[in-house]
Amino acid sequence: MPKKSTGLPTREQILDFIATSTTPAGKREIAKAFGLTAQEKIGLKSLLKDMADEGLIDGAGARAFHKMGGVPRVTVLRIADVDDGGNIWAVPENWHAETPPPKLRVREKGRRGALGIGDRILARTEEAGAGWIAHPMKQLAKGEELVLGVLRQEGGKLWLTGVEKRDRSEYLVADAGEAQPGDLVLAEKGGRPPRITVRVTEILGDPFAPRSFSLIAIHKLGIPTVFSPEAVAEAERMAQQPLGDDREDLRDVPIVAIDPADARDHDDAVWAAPDDDPANEGGWKAIVAIADVSFYVRPGSELDREARKRGNSVYFPDRVVPMLPEILSAEVCSLKEGVDRAALACHLRVGKNGELKSWRFTRAVVRLAANIAYEDAQAAIDAAEKPLPFRGGVGGGGVPQEPTLVDSPHPNPSPEGEGLDLLPLLQPLWDCWHALYKAREKRGPLDLDLPERRVVLDEKGRIMSVSPRERLDSMRLIEDYMIAANVAAAKALEGKKAPVMYRVHEPPSREKLVALKDYLKTFGIEFALGQVIQPRTFNHILDRVGEADFRPQIMEQVLRTQTQAYYGPMNHGHFGLALGSYGHFTSPIRRYADLIVHRSLVSAFKLGPGGLTQGEAEGMERIGEGISALERRAMEAERDTIDRYVAAFLAERVGDVVDARITGVTNFGFFATVEGIGGDGLMPVRDIGGEYFRFDEAARTLVGEHSGTTFASGQRLQLRLAEANPVSGGLRFEMVDGKAERVERDVAPARVIKRRGRPANIRHQGKKR
Repeated sequence: MPKKSTGLPTREQILDFIATSTTPAGKREIAKAFGLTAQEKIGLKSLLKDMADEGLIDGAGARAFHKMGGVPRVTVLRIADVDDGGNIWAVPENWHAETPPPKLRVREKGRRGALGIGDRILARTEEAGAGWIAHPMKQLAKGEELVLGVLRQEGGKLWLTGVEKRDRSEYLVADAGEAQPGDLVLAEKGGRPPRITVRVTEILGDPFAPRSFSLIAIHKLGIPTVFSPEAVAEAERMAQQPLGDDREDLRDVPIVAIDPADARDHDDAVWAAPDDDPANEGGWKAIVAIADVSFYVRPGSELDREARKRGNSVYFPDRVVPMLPEILSAEVCSLKEGVDRAALACHLRVGKNGELKSWRFTRAVVRLAANIAYEDAQAAIDAAEKPLPFRGGVGGGGVPQEPTLVDSPHPNPSPEGEGLDLLPLLQPLWDCWHALYKAREKRGPLDLDLPERRVVLDEKGRIMSVSPRERLDSMRLIEDYMIAANVAAAKALEGKKAPVMYRVHEPPSREKLVALKDYLKTFGIEFALGQVIQPRTFNHILDRVGEADFRPQIMEQVLRTQTQAYYGPMNHGHFGLALGSYGHFTSPIRRYADLIVHRSLVSAFKLGPGGLTQGEAEGMERIGEGISALERRAMEAERDTIDRYVAAFLAERVGDVVDARITGVTNFGFFATVEGIGGDGLMPVRDIGGEYFRFDEAARTLVGEHSGTTFASGQRLQLRLAEANPVSGGLRFEMVDGKAERVERDVAPARVIKRRGRPANIRHQGKKR
C-alpha cells in the first residue's frame, strides 16, 4: 500500500534514503518511498536538479541517484586490474563526480579467476573501511579497458609497448586496424591473464612529432579537453553580460599586469602608492585586482559543472588545457591593457614594515595601463639603478615550491606595454614590495631554490632549448603581492565567519623527520628531533650546507620531508609560507579553489550575483578533496610532459658523454640527471663495473667491495647517454669505457665510516665554499 504523503522531503532525508536503499534509488523510488502526490513529484524533480547542481548527488541518466563522490548501491562496474595475488579490482563504468573514480575489490562468487580485465558486471557495492567492495550480481556484455602505447613489429607480430616510464608492459596486438608500427595508439585490452591481447581503437599519430608529448599525458590521465556545446553556448552568452553600474570605478588608477612574456591568460594586476593616511605613516596602499570570474561562472551552471570537472587549467609547453572556455579564459575574463574588465579588487594597507594593516574587497571595473613582461619590468627597474632587497632563487626568499604540488600564486604572463615609460608605473610597486619583503624575512618561510625547467619551442612546436627558468625579482614581487591578497581573502572571510577554501600545508610528520635525520647524518649533519620544527629550521640546515655540491640533494630531501598541500575548509595553516591563514584567491581563471573563495567573498560582502550557495558551503570538504586530486593529476601531466620534452631534446645526444649528477641510489643502481637540462635516468648496478657493489641502506650509497669506489647522492660524474625515450620520458646511462668518469668536486678528505656487521664504506664529506 502506498505510503501516505508527508510533503516534499528535505535534502537530508533524500540523502539518507539514497544512502540506505539496497536497490537503485531513482526519482520514482524516492517519490514512492515518501508517498508523494503528482504535484509533489514535480517539486521533487526540481529539488533533485538543485541537489545535483549543488554537488550533493549525482545520477546515471536520472534513473538512479547516489551521493556525489560515492558509489551507487547497485551499479555497472568494469574490471580494471587483476593483481598478482588474484585480487580483482573494478571501477564504475560511468563516473560523473569531480574526483577520480574509486577502485572496488570484487568478491567473486564461485570459481576464482572467472572475471578478466575489461569484463563488465552489475554489482552491489558497500563501503568497507576506507575502501569499497563489490558483490557481482550479473556478468554483462564485454566492455573495454584502454591502454596508451606505441606499436612495434617483431617476429612477424605487432606488439604494443605502454608509455608508462615505470611500467613498460607489452601486449600482443590482436587487431591493429589501419595502425602501423611506430604509431601512438589507444587500444582496448581483452582476454584473461596471462594471455592479455589488445585491439587498436584510435590512432593518435606519430609519438615523436611536435605537440605529441602533451597529448600522451592528456590521454593517459583522462584530462578533458572538449567543452560541452551547452557550456560553450553559455560562455558566449555570459560574455555579453554588461558589467553593471554598481561597480567601483578603478579605470583611472594605473593598474598594471606583470606576467611571463608567453602568458595564455591574465588573472591579476597590481598598483601601489604611498599611503596618505597619517595612521599608516611610512606605509603603503595597494590594489590587487583579480579577474571577476564569479560574475560569469554561476553556481550550478553548465559552465560551473565543466570547471569543477577539470578543477584547474593544465599548462604544457605547447598548449594549455583551460578550466574555462577560451572566450572567458583568454578573452573576457583576462585582464588586458586598454579595455574595461570586471575585477574583484583587494584594497590593502601595508605598514612600513610590511604588515597588513587592513583590507577590503569590492567588485570593480578596471582598465589596465599596461601588460608588462617580467623581463621588461626587471629591465626598467635595473636601468633605474635602484638598490633591490635581494638576489637569488626561491632560495632568495620567494614562494617555496610545495611537495608534489607547485603552489605558485601567479604562474602566467604577457608581452604588451611596449613603448611606455614603465618606471613611473613600477617604482611605487617596488618600493611597497621592499616593505612586504621585510615582513617575509621576519616570518621566515621555507627557502628552497629548486630550478624549474623551461622548454622553448619554435612556431612549429619543435624544441629549441631546455634550460632552468631564470628567477627575476619582478617574479618575486608579483608573488609577494599575490600572497598578501591571498592572506587578506582568508582573514576577511574569517572575520565574516564565512566559509573559506584554505590552501593547507601541514607540518612534516615525525616519521618523515626521522628519515631526514638519518639522511642528514650520512653527510655529517646533525638534526635534533626535539626542537620545535619551523620553516626556518630547514633554512638553517641549508645555510650549514652552503654551496657544497650535494646541496641540491639536501634541498630535494627537505622537500620530500614536507607534507603534500591540499584544499579544505578546515584551517591548519600553511607551514611552508609560515602563515596561519592562507586561501587561494588570485587565479580564478585557472583554479576552481580560487573561484570558490571569490563566491564566498561575494556572498559575505554582499557584492551581487554569483555568490556561494548553501550546497557549496555544506560541501566544501568534498569539493576540496576533489580539486586537490585534480590538481595532483595536472601536476603529474605537466611533469611527465616536461620529462618527455627533455628526453626528446637529449635523443640527439645519445652516445655522447654528458655531465651528470646522482639524484638517488638504490640496491639495483643509481639515478642520475643531466646537469643543466634535467631528465632522470637509471645506471643499473649490473653495468657499473667489474666488481660487486654493496648497497649501504643507511648512507644510501653503493660501495665497491674491493676498490671502495662509492656512488652517493649529489656526486657529479660523467656518464654516457645510452637511451633517451621521448615516449616514456625515461633516460638510461652507461659507464664511460666501463667506468664512471669523476668530475672534480670541492670535498674534504674522504673518511671511513665503520658500521657493525658490514664492511667499511668510503664517503666524501662536502664543505662550504
